Amino acid sequence: MNFEPSGKVTEFSARLRAFMDEHVHPAESAFREHFATTTDKWTTPPLVEELKQKARAEGLWNLFLPHHEQGAGLSNLEYAPLAEIMGRVWWAAEVFNCNAPDTGNMETLVLYGTNAQKERWLNPLLDGSIRSAFAMTEPEVASSDATNISCSIQRDGDEYVINGRKWYTTGAMRDTCELLIVMGKTDPDNPNRHAQQSMVLVPKNTPGVRIVRHVTTLGFDDAPFGEPEIVLENVRVPVENMLLGEGRGFEIAQGRLGPGRIHHCMRLIGGAQRALELVLDRVEERSTFGRKLSEHQSVREDIAKSWCEIEQARLLTLKAADTVDREGTKAAWDLIAAIKIVAPSMAQTVIDRAMQIHGGKGLTADLPLAELFNYARQIRLADGPDQVHMMALGRKLVRQRQAAKAAG
Repeated sequence: MNFEPSGKVTEFSARLRAFMDEHVHPAESAFREHFATTTDKWTTPPLVEELKQKARAEGLWNLFLPHHEQGAGLSNLEYAPLAEIMGRVWWAAEVFNCNAPDTGNMETLVLYGTNAQKERWLNPLLDGSIRSAFAMTEPEVASSDATNISCSIQRDGDEYVINGRKWYTTGAMRDTCELLIVMGKTDPDNPNRHAQQSMVLVPKNTPGVRIVRHVTTLGFDDAPFGEPEIVLENVRVPVENMLLGEGRGFEIAQGRLGPGRIHHCMRLIGGAQRALELVLDRVEERSTFGRKLSEHQSVREDIAKSWCEIEQARLLTLKAADTVDREGTKAAWDLIAAIKIVAPSMAQTVIDRAMQIHGGKGLTADLPLAELFNYARQIRLADGPDQVHMMALGRKLVRQRQAAKAAG
């Protein structure tokens, strides 16, 4: 198992780091100031649009997409270090058209969409001219168990009628968000609980789609993306908008979430790495009780623990990416669960230590730590909370052990 980057990845990494250093990091203050003063939070700021044009011109576009003529032809293992670099700034992935949930939605359309669906939705998403959202989580049920979702998708002649309520629908506040991929139940009485769900493409401007409110996370509004609560009331879409077929929603969800979890984890590792680097600078600049912070034993221990935890999460995530590439998402299921357990909690812990070492400044908008912490805390819930992954992985490991003992 060799995780040394190929020449192609080394080149992409160097170009991406240079772009981040030259264009993205210098724009962080302007990005923050824009949303502190604007009354139009859900429109992409001009500075981001300019950065997107520059990134596309430099060939740093759709880097996440492995098997498509508009992608970069990178495997999951090859893309992972690039996602880490993007993760140093919480909003940077969009500059390269590599942001969630659009990446997962694009992968879904590549894998499961019809030619007509790809023409209508995939192409403008790859172009970056529209945005999308994934509507699965619901406020009235425990959506960590996806079989609980209650949104109804019922066929009526040549249409599906959708009724339900969704929230934390990341990206749906965006004025350029034109597509919702909605997960609901077409066959709620099916004895196979994993065959009850389906996914359907819903244009956001369809009559009956109504944004009820925007939901903040730890006080952050995540503009310009947003996480609104949405009501779907007698929403009608053509039967051609069904993805893959009725009862295939759970299957699609599992297929789209594997690479997406790798992307999230590598971005979190990038955020944690940046937090550690800020600490390494800070401890040489400040003194307490007659000594530099770097000379205090407790500070040294925090630095060492953070470095070890980042390295462990990075290697585990690279192993998961490599296994997905070689054996497929299903074969890498245990590793994908493991990284989802490890990386978000690691990032939260490392960033929290960085906040503590920076003192009051660590909690302010003068540094990116609070925003990075918010992202890490979100991802401990998004794409399946820690407890669900731990429960499933623990169950699998026990069963594997018992099967091995029974086989002698």
